[in-house]
Amino acid sequence: QHGRVKLKSTAQQEEEKRKEREKKLKIYVASRDAIFAKRMEGVLDDEALQLTQQLLSSNPDFATLWNYRREILLHLETKMYEAELLFLESCLKVNPKSYGSWHHRGWVSARLPRPDWARELGLCDRCLSLDDRNFHCWDYRRMVVKMSGVPVDQELQFTDRLIGSNFSNYSSWHYRSTLLPLLHPESPEPPSPCTDNTMARQKYELVQNAFFTDPNDQSAWFYYRWLLGRAEREEMISCVFVSREDERVAVAFSRPVNASSSGLMLVLDGQPQRVEWRSVHPHFRHSPVWICELPPGTISDIINEHNLTVHWTEKHTHRDCALYTGETMFMSELSVEKTSVLQSELQSCNQLLELEPQNKWCLLTIVLLMRALDPLGYERETLSHFQTLKEVDSMRSAYYGDLCSKFMIENTILKMEYAEVRVFSLSDKNLTMLCHLDQLLLVTHINLSCNLLLRLPPQFAMLQCLEVLEADDNAIENLDGLYYLPKLQEVSLKNNQISKLSDLQLLTSCPKLTCLDLRGNPVTQIANIQSELTELLPSVTDLLI
Repeated sequence: QHGRVKLKSTAQQEEEKRKEREKKLKIYVASRDAIFAKRMEGVLDDEALQLTQQLLSSNPDFATLWNYRREILLHLETKMYEAELLFLESCLKVNPKSYGSWHHRGWVSARLPRPDWARELGLCDRCLSLDDRNFHCWDYRRMVVKMSGVPVDQELQFTDRLIGSNFSNYSSWHYRSTLLPLLHPESPEPPSPCTDNTMARQKYELVQNAFFTDPNDQSAWFYYRWLLGRAEREEMISCVFVSREDERVAVAFSRPVNASSSGLMLVLDGQPQRVEWRSVHPHFRHSPVWICELPPGTISDIINEHNLTVHWTEKHTHRDCALYTGETMFMSELSVEKTSVLQSELQSCNQLLELEPQNKWCLLTIVLLMRALDPLGYERETLSHFQTLKEVDSMRSAYYGDLCSKFMIENTILKMEYAEVRVFSLSDKNLTMLCHLDQLLLVTHINLSCNLLLRLPPQFAMLQCLEVLEADDNAIENLDGLYYLPKLQEVSLKNNQISKLSDLQLLTSCPKLTCLDLRGNPVTQIANIQSELTELLPSVTDLLI
């Protein structure tokens, strides 16, 4: 036993650690209490500055102490800011992701008469080399770049370097998405096809290298989706519907708007009209469809022609509408853009799919490219890819179901536009949700039977011309969207899940409803349901339960 070091037992080691922790905690609490006492008394001196430094050196995430420290520095009015930057570097070594440290550094740098922005960029480079996803550092870097005027193309090259060393650097991809619109903003003038395609291909080359290298990494795919979808739909008045009979105007926009704050003005035969705009449903402050009632006798005379203009002053755009004798005139727009760049990208993704047939990111991107190029021409392939997506990514099968429903609705809208009909049929399509209802403003007959719908959402109230609704054999239990549909006459809801009389209350707002079919719903099992429904909906003369 002689000459051997006596080893402490585990219990002894734990006890010594506990005592050491207690000792440090007492010192920490004593310093904290002393600081709080000084602040309560309004003391802003060097001792308080030193005390905050002691605590922040070990715990740089104490936000209150940073606030107190700034108060002290402002009060002392000393030239201590350079020393403060050195102190902050030591805090960042303790925790490189300390929000308080980065925020305080920005505050200090902004108060230096001649900040050394090159040094600050160097600090960011060092921190990001240790952890390229340090989003606090990324935020600080963006501030430094803005204050120092670093050229955008130089920052883009910086992201190239980081992505080149790590394709999975989501922060760098995101930063690129903020830089590219500054360097290559979408021009209102049509660009030269040759120049535009060359520039686009250069943008895509880097991200293609990334997802061909690691197809399962989501960072590059998210950026790729953003890159493909940069051209946003033009903000405009997409459709105007005028009803002579009801003397009502409905206006559809390309996005939800608030008509009361967007400057919507109606001009009839050269005279501005004093009208009150309302959204299609009380739930909506912002809606893609807005309605107004014209003064009685304004356009009900079918023997006279009228010219109507809707001005959207916020976007400096308008829509003209001519009402000929006895007619209702409407306008609607829906277009599909095709480019050689998207065709090239689709080919690249199909090549990758041959190598990685089960890759969900590649499959989903192919679906989106097909949608952008030719939604009707690629409909069969799209449905097949959705089926594969549900199999390889079963946890998100509901998401793919909703997305597939969205695309099927879009395709049906396109077919309806091409055929110039106002009947909309989506029966037996496995729909799980409804969307783009603002595009159906002019539809008179809609068939949603044999799907998987759980509700008719409030947006359904945009179907202001709807006369017949068929929604049999779903699982509908909510009718929020059947609100003030002025032309609705027939509703068939056979074999759904409507269980309470109150679920049908909104139908009382549809003044022309005469036919209602509720067979196969739990509500039909309520005692005296026939008399209850007759009292609730006196206009219904053909009631099937």
